[in-house]
Amino acid sequence: MSDSTVTGATIPEQVHAEAPVPAPAGPPAATGRRLLRATGATVAAALVGVVIGIGVIETRYDDPAPVTAAAPTAAAPTPSATPTPFGAKSNGNHFGSLRDLLLPVPAGYALGPDEGGYGNDVELSADQLSAELDNDLQQIPKEKREKLRQYWEGLHVKATGVRTYKERGNGLVIGLKLRQFNQQEVQKLNEYTAVFTGDTGLFRIGPEIPGHPEAHCYLMPAPPSAPIDYLECSAAEGDLLVIMTAEGVAPLPKDKIVTLFTQQLDRLASPGASA
Repeated sequence: MSDSTVTGATIPEQVHAEAPVPAPAGPPAATGRRLLRATGATVAAALVGVVIGIGVIETRYDDPAPVTAAAPTAAAPTPSATPTPFGAKSNGNHFGSLRDLLLPVPAGYALGPDEGGYGNDVELSADQLSAELDNDLQQIPKEKREKLRQYWEGLHVKATGVRTYKERGNGLVIGLKLRQFNQQEVQKLNEYTAVFTGDTGLFRIGPEIPGHPEAHCYLMPAPPSAPIDYLECSAAEGDLLVIMTAEGVAPLPKDKIVTLFTQQLDRLASPGASA
């Protein structure tokens, strides 16, 4: 089945209703453990974090690979035509390694802390996914496990890429995840997250992302005096659900966070994502 085909998978309503409310961010020492957790307690994240996990089921591409380099003029030497290593097709599906599609480490930043035991710059394997999914499902009430498995199968997941960033000389830690699965389900989850975080009153409204109306940001519940703050942004780019987390000393430098998320989304823009 092609990624652009509607799967018919639906998000179990009873699972939505029971998504837990996130706890405020803790002390800086816990940053590495909390970074890139399954997008707080949003319903989309509760499902995607449990069901998609942080891995790869299978990396395959259903349509032909990428556009090749244009032919040179007659006066120029003729190089061998080579495929574009990564990018977006005209139908919005992305090709190439998710590590290539992730934003490179910008000036002023270094790779950040490890995401769990997987490292800070990874595209995870099918074996890792299987183990993670089996483990997470044990934490779900038995009567809901089969529905979550059915939902997972309907997503037609391809891959998940993770990269973390730490600002030099500052406590700001950024995490980026690209989760690649069926386009229609990517859009549904992104829209649901926007509604849930905007309408429930549980979350503080975050900054807008200029030029990307599909993106939305929100901050975790926290008392005004909390020393550490935590912000998440989400967007749908074709077959990629893009999630950014930011954690650091309050108040967070929202301009820097918006800049990085904008750069990541621009890198994925359809058609023809580019370096």
